[in-house]
Amino acid sequence: MITLFRKLGPGLLFAGAAIGVSHLVQSTRAGADFGFGLIWALLLVNIIKYPFFQFGPRYAMATGESLLEGYKRMSKGVLIAYYILNLGTMFTIQAAVTAVTAGIVAQLLGIDATIGTSVAVALFCFMVLWRGRYGWLDKSMKLIVLILSISTLVAVFFSVGQSTNIPLMQRLPENTIEWTFLIAFMGWMPGPMDISVWHSIWALEKKKLNPTTSLKSSLFDFNIGYLVTFVLGLCFIVLGASVMYNSGTSFSPNGATFAGQLIGLYTSLMGNGWFAIIAAAALTTMISTTLTTLDASPRVMAHTSNLLGFRILKKQQSWLILLTLGTCLIFILLAAEMGLLVKIATVLSFITAPFYAALNLRLVTSKHIPTAHQPKKWLQGASLLGILFLIGFSVVYLFVLF
Repeated sequence: MITLFRKLGPGLLFAGAAIGVSHLVQSTRAGADFGFGLIWALLLVNIIKYPFFQFGPRYAMATGESLLEGYKRMSKGVLIAYYILNLGTMFTIQAAVTAVTAGIVAQLLGIDATIGTSVAVALFCFMVLWRGRYGWLDKSMKLIVLILSISTLVAVFFSVGQSTNIPLMQRLPENTIEWTFLIAFMGWMPGPMDISVWHSIWALEKKKLNPTTSLKSSLFDFNIGYLVTFVLGLCFIVLGASVMYNSGTSFSPNGATFAGQLIGLYTSLMGNGWFAIIAAAALTTMISTTLTTLDASPRVMAHTSNLLGFRILKKQQSWLILLTLGTCLIFILLAAEMGLLVKIATVLSFITAPFYAALNLRLVTSKHIPTAHQPKKWLQGASLLGILFLIGFSVVYLFVLF
């Protein structure tokens, strides 16, 4: 068992990056507003997006290079497009997840969440990652995901039965507000599509630490991480339904405020003795996301800069400094515009999902990958249907939004 746990790594980093606002806020709100009625949506979107996330470690293990090298093989323009898109969203996404983490920290400390709290969380995560060693992140994320999983499962076990009038029937939204929520819920689940790029780089870093890592073991590691994201998404729906459904509480659209309401409502209904467990689940959820995004974005931007032959910002540490400073400046100078910035980042994440999906499918079926390492024909067929779904999904999202 210990040997198996040691072999895991990039898959749990994937889980750490994916399990964030989408789970803590969106899944909980799905349970609070719909009971168990949106479990179908959680299952459907995880099935549809599965191949495209899996293609990250598959490509890395089959070729010895990340998806970024693959994008460059296809066209330098594709890699430049990725660079620009990532540059346009990384600061806002980092600020958003850091703000929610800061809100939970403030709840734990019994203080008000302020700009200073958010800046302090950003600087703490920066110091944790400053040395830039994958090995440390690999080990720490295993502990974080383990704590997250145990505390969430314990909370779910004891929350079931808090409410007995939760509808089990699956249903569709009935008005514009509910449809808008469903689109956002499915769009962020289990995470943004570009996490597949991060995963391909993490897989290669794991290969450096453990040269015996094979395609089979890497895909097993990914499947474990992906299963964790699904199970915990389901857990947060159950938590939201068990404790919040028909509670009469008006929930804030602000992630940090909602996290505070979440912890407060759980403890008021389940007892103050549950504060530590609920807080541990919420905090580890967001710490895992904040750390992995702060590690991954500088890592991919430095790698892309080198592939494009840029003379500046070629080191991961340089991008780590830049991302941390940019995040802090958003808190200090653009706090009032945070909602607009998050909306822009969300739109870009949604409409680029089919773009990343198509690129990843093309790469893993290209001629320079051995046939034995390519996905099965049924998975390729399912991927084509998934791309059509994502295109339609993006069109509907833009229609509802505008």
